[in-house]
Amino acid sequence: MADFFLEFEKPVVELERKIEELRGLAAGSVRFDDEIKTLEKKARKIQAEIFAELSPWQKTQLSRHPNRPYTRDYVDRIFKDFVELHGDRNFMDDTSILGGLAEFEGRTIMVIGHQKGRNTKENVQRNFGMPRPEGYRKALRLMSMAERFRCPIITFIDTPGAYPGIGAEERGQAEAIAKNLLVMAKLDVPILCVVIGEGGSGGALAIGVGNRLLMFEYSIYSVISPEGCASILYKDASKAPQAAENLKCTAADLEKLGIADEIVKEPLGGAHRDWDAAARALGRTLKNNLDELGKLSGEKLVAHRYDKLRRIGAYSEASAAKANGKA
Repeated sequence: MADFFLEFEKPVVELERKIEELRGLAAGSVRFDDEIKTLEKKARKIQAEIFAELSPWQKTQLSRHPNRPYTRDYVDRIFKDFVELHGDRNFMDDTSILGGLAEFEGRTIMVIGHQKGRNTKENVQRNFGMPRPEGYRKALRLMSMAERFRCPIITFIDTPGAYPGIGAEERGQAEAIAKNLLVMAKLDVPILCVVIGEGGSGGALAIGVGNRLLMFEYSIYSVISPEGCASILYKDASKAPQAAENLKCTAADLEKLGIADEIVKEPLGGAHRDWDAAARALGRTLKNNLDELGKLSGEKLVAHRYDKLRRIGAYSEASAAKANGKA
């Protein structure tokens, strides 16, 4: 997996491999410092040019990059003394949802997020980051606990969507998601939601109702995947790049639409290139937002969340005559 790269990353990867070859050949009096510096400069230039012109589909591919940091990777780098909490107290512990208490900048925080695996065994265990009803009920239990103990909540969104299997439907997948939306809207503690990879449909929204929605630069958030949209609208999943363009699912698009509140800048080449730099950028953003929200009372936090949701969307007013087709 370490050697995985996307097609548009290929020119940079090839240069980096040449640089590593030169470093491996350097021995004794034989040095290639000048050649290495020239290639490094060329690689950075090409990388900057590529990433300045990424299409929505290329950003979608980056949001799913298998080397991209996941929730646990950010938790380990940003928070202290993380204590994971398990189970929904009803059916089982769904490991596609990671949650627990941690310390952040002197505060006790409730951290909840989707968790994918790094290999086939882990992905089977984590269900490829697609929660079942018990995962969302675990998240709900932890959020209710956070409210009781006056802890801010930070959620990390990174899922293709909620698991659509028969068992999940039998155990009330839709009800579990809907109840999370209802309860999150009423919690009187600060809630920060961060899209770190792909935010897919109701499976993402179930832990996405907050006072602020932050998105990493190359993350996406949409009601449906580009492939699913293309299959439905164009009857052809290969038209996913066109669907990604029309869905307006990138961080830049959603910030323009007033859905995302802030974009977290990624290291050049994407978060998968430098996990530590991505975590530092996110940590600074979380601190700034928590400092601002911490000044609001519980009542004002709920009102703030309500107003944020009510402002989403655009419409135009027409006269009754025009609306009835008489003009």
